[in-house]
Amino acid sequence: MKKFIFFVFLLLNSLLSVAQINTDRVILIGRNSLYFEDYVLAIQYFNQAIKAKPYLAEPYFYRAIAKYYLDDYKGTEDDCTLALERNPFMSKAYQLRADARQNQNNYDGALEDYEKTLEVYPNDKFALINMGIVNIQKKDYDEAEKYLNTLLKSYPTYTQGFLSQGALYQEKGDTVQAFNSYNQAIKLDKYLPQSYSMRGLLYYYKKDYDNAIKDLDEAIRLDPLMVGNYINRGLVRYSKNDLRGAMADYDKVIDLDDNNIIARFNRGLLRSQVGDDNRAIADFDVVLKFEPNNYMAYFNRSLLKNNIGDYAGALDDLNAVLAEYPEFYHGFYTRAEIKRRQNDMKGAERDIAYARSEERRKSKELLAGQTDEKSDNEKTREKSDKDIDKFNLLVVADKAEEEKSKYNNDARGRIQNKAVRLDLEPQFIVSYYEKPNDLRRFVYYSQFIDAMNKKNVLARKLRITNSEGSLNELQIQEHFKSIDDLSKRIATQPADADLYFARAMDYMLVQDFSNSIEDFNKAISIDPKFTLAYFNLAVVYTKQLNLKENVPEYDRKSEQADLATLGGVKKDDPMSSTSAILNPGKIEYDLIIKNYNKVVELNPEFIYAYYNRAGIRYRQNDFRAAILDYNEAIRRDAEFAEAYYNRGLARFQVKDKNRALDDMRKAGEMGVVEAYSIIKRMTE
Repeated sequence: MKKFIFFVFLLLNSLLSVAQINTDRVILIGRNSLYFEDYVLAIQYFNQAIKAKPYLAEPYFYRAIAKYYLDDYKGTEDDCTLALERNPFMSKAYQLRADARQNQNNYDGALEDYEKTLEVYPNDKFALINMGIVNIQKKDYDEAEKYLNTLLKSYPTYTQGFLSQGALYQEKGDTVQAFNSYNQAIKLDKYLPQSYSMRGLLYYYKKDYDNAIKDLDEAIRLDPLMVGNYINRGLVRYSKNDLRGAMADYDKVIDLDDNNIIARFNRGLLRSQVGDDNRAIADFDVVLKFEPNNYMAYFNRSLLKNNIGDYAGALDDLNAVLAEYPEFYHGFYTRAEIKRRQNDMKGAERDIAYARSEERRKSKELLAGQTDEKSDNEKTREKSDKDIDKFNLLVVADKAEEEKSKYNNDARGRIQNKAVRLDLEPQFIVSYYEKPNDLRRFVYYSQFIDAMNKKNVLARKLRITNSEGSLNELQIQEHFKSIDDLSKRIATQPADADLYFARAMDYMLVQDFSNSIEDFNKAISIDPKFTLAYFNLAVVYTKQLNLKENVPEYDRKSEQADLATLGGVKKDDPMSSTSAILNPGKIEYDLIIKNYNKVVELNPEFIYAYYNRAGIRYRQNDFRAAILDYNEAIRRDAEFAEAYYNRGLARFQVKDKNRALDDMRKAGEMGVVEAYSIIKRMTE
């Protein structure tokens, strides 16, 4: 780790003045990393800021955010506390600490922090809803109702408030009021899948399976990637004795998430019920790979192995179960049967005698009211329920997990992604890394990238992607070291455009956009036909623009200072730093378009430039120009799924509904599953 910090320090040499880090710049780059979900990288930048100026509250707070997204709730709480020690008036730190405490089941501590927020902002929407949620989790329903009523009085169209209110009434057992709240949520926003999911589950608990199916169908249409809805619909179908339908739902979950334990366990049970023993065993193998202490999976697998004649394997699984559950008499009867088949009569007799003894003891306890017998009508168990007698029940998510979905507080995740919006598919970037996407398996190719890779001037292979992957700690370390190595090489070879391009790539990946822009521009000044440098330069400008437009408190002053040093902006240029300060967004749009224009001029077959330029024109509300660019991309590649999807959105904007729907259907066929919910919305 010390070596890692050393490499970080090397990178920050450019930010040093004498012996002191330019803390504002380091924090700014750290915040870039936060926005683009590079949380491990962000933590390293904030560590440097804290080391330089430990009395500042901001770096502790931002580091807390990064830890929160990494599910380090204790670390989040500790950093918020450190921030508040330095600035007790930082209300957002109270909110974040409250959320972290809530995730650790420290409900009293969470309430204390939310109350601090409400002292300053009595109508704070998120504090009010979370006060309601925490009190529901504490089972203090009267307090919860008080806060949720206050919330809905102030925000009568807040859909999430009605969903939380519905969850409250459901917890209290008042299903009539719960249905009223869920119905109101759907009335306010009929495109929010969570509303249908929650109402569908309530129908399921009421044994109204037909309405439950309808709601879960709708939730799945609106969000085809939410695996929980398929699991729940599988349970409803199973309750209706629709084994084929339930199996199809579990197949879908596993297609989306190959290692989903609940789906694997449930599908294993269903397969065992229809005699598909070998494939059922394969499902339980996966469960046990990830949960080696899942004794219910062991017992079910032992039964299946017994069926196929693998008696040694069945005994091994049973022995593991009975060592953990010596009172499980069903298991001893089963083991006796296997031993008998292996001619171990004495062993079988011992197991039968022990099983009968345990069965009599349990019967006496049952008569005395000391234990609960499993209901014949019981078909499911919670995942955390370890009662081995429920080995043959389908698994549902724990209530605690379900609550996380129900009480989906808006503090988690990017706020701009919470609302149902018609968002474009992401821009493409030339990078070394790609986030895996099991659902869409598109392979993107460019001869220009292939040619660059064949030059062997870069340490890694370039690829074109619109699904950027975040760096892990080892990759971060490698890129900081690469920056240092390239800086030494550039000092001896200052006219090598490829070296500047390589270092610009490293800076881009560690979210240092100003240095990345400077190096891409330097590569272009040496080689004015460097297509990929123009392309990624436009991408980095777009990243800066995203930060400015989507992060309300983003440090515009620092960015304006950066704009003054952008390549191509001269003192006598009408796009000078003065005009940038007057209109900081316009210069970035102009620079982005200018660079994509250059890519198209140099290499008109590079379809990703048309696609990205169209996205910028769409953001400028120039939808017809965007459509023309998508046309050019599709003309060159008739299988460009994202271009069809985005062109469909642009055509909706200009009221060309029929052709927009054609584009969406084409995109959906190619794997852009979001297209189907758009089609439904636009055809109602």
